[in-house]
Amino acid sequence: MTGPPVLAKPGGPAAPGPGGAVARRPRAAVVTGVRARLAQATRTAPGRLRLAGAVLAVLTVAFGALTAWQLETRAQAADRVVSYSQPLSRDAAEIHRNLADAATTAASGFLLAGAEPADVRARYEQDLATAAKLVAEAAARTTATSPAQGSLARLNQQLPVYSGLVETARADNRQGIPLGGAYLRYASEQMQTVLLPAAAELAAAEDKELADDYAAATSVPWGAYGLALVTLAALAWVQLTLFRRTNRVFNIGLLGATAAVLAGALWLTVTGLTTSAALERSDTEGATPLRALNSARVDVLTARLAENLHLVARGSTAKYADQWTKATGHLEDAAAGDQPLERRSGSLPEAVRLAPAAAGPSVRDAAARFDEWRAKHDAARKLEVDNADYQGALDATVTAAADAPTADAAFNATDRALARAADVEQQQFTRSAEGTGGDLRATAVAAALLGLVAAAAALRGLGRRLAEYR
Repeated sequence: MTGPPVLAKPGGPAAPGPGGAVARRPRAAVVTGVRARLAQATRTAPGRLRLAGAVLAVLTVAFGALTAWQLETRAQAADRVVSYSQPLSRDAAEIHRNLADAATTAASGFLLAGAEPADVRARYEQDLATAAKLVAEAAARTTATSPAQGSLARLNQQLPVYSGLVETARADNRQGIPLGGAYLRYASEQMQTVLLPAAAELAAAEDKELADDYAAATSVPWGAYGLALVTLAALAWVQLTLFRRTNRVFNIGLLGATAAVLAGALWLTVTGLTTSAALERSDTEGATPLRALNSARVDVLTARLAENLHLVARGSTAKYADQWTKATGHLEDAAAGDQPLERRSGSLPEAVRLAPAAAGPSVRDAAARFDEWRAKHDAARKLEVDNADYQGALDATVTAAADAPTADAAFNATDRALARAADVEQQQFTRSAEGTGGDLRATAVAAALLGLVAAAAALRGLGRRLAEYR
């Protein structure tokens, strides 16, 4: 039998419906009730004023918050440019250059054998030590998912292998064992096919990260500008409505809110323009010329390595002579004739075109020294090929005498001039980019405060109108 029905107590929970489900108030009914209350509130002037005040408060606070957030994002990107991505990009280029210089210096020391000066050996050891240190620092500063991790791992693994091969070549050479030359050529092959490509990959990955940070730091905060326009339009509409209904031209509170939002938008615009200009200057006068300069420096070292290895091989192969031709052609087009340096193709003319005014003389000096070096190389090559004078070609290329007018001396002069230009361009970058993050962050704080001031002013201005209805 079925028992008597259970009746719900007044004010108690709803009785279970069919199947035991509790009858719930439909959501649509809740929404309809809210709309009804809003409609009832807006039927009166005080209700409409309260609603306008709430909307204006939300808009002004949202404007300050969104502006602060977007500027803080840009500030973080600007800080990364200065303290993270550009230093990593610079260090990656230094790893590439130090490895190329180590290979070049090792070949020079091999050619000098027992007469190798202490400073040549010290330079080789310093190159390897610097490269190893920069690889370790870059590995510590990059994340596990960074595309640079693979390149860093190869560099870390292969550096000891390369140095071991060079030491074997050096020991055999000092004992007069001909196998030393083969070891050195194999070590140089490892450098050119494994280490330098890994360093180039690392530099490319870090350059891309730098470009991404530059793009983020100089992006336009369209969201903040859009919300500023919406907020100003709402403030203008409320003031116009009040004027039509009350015939009062000014509402001090709403005018103050409008002024605060306009001040925030203007501050945002000025800071955005100045910081973007500073970052653009740091790129065009620092980061971009540095990349071109580093490319030229690596080409110079590649040409010097080919020049030395050709003499190590004692003319047994034309491979290194071809490498010299390719490297110097990439550095500067020899067939350009009497064209101005800026109109020639190659990494060295590109470095001249991009160099800021302060670095221009050093880059041009490097180009002049390179022309001297190429002339001395051609003279040494003529001794070797036309006169079959290997020793004369060797003495014209590299000697233990520090002041000898050799191809090695011209190469060193070229490298020093490029190093001076690199120092100047790095200083240009630092001078332009430093402080941009702080400027953006200060504007972010100001925008947030101005948003709060605008909200308070709008509420106060409408509050005075509400007081008239009491």
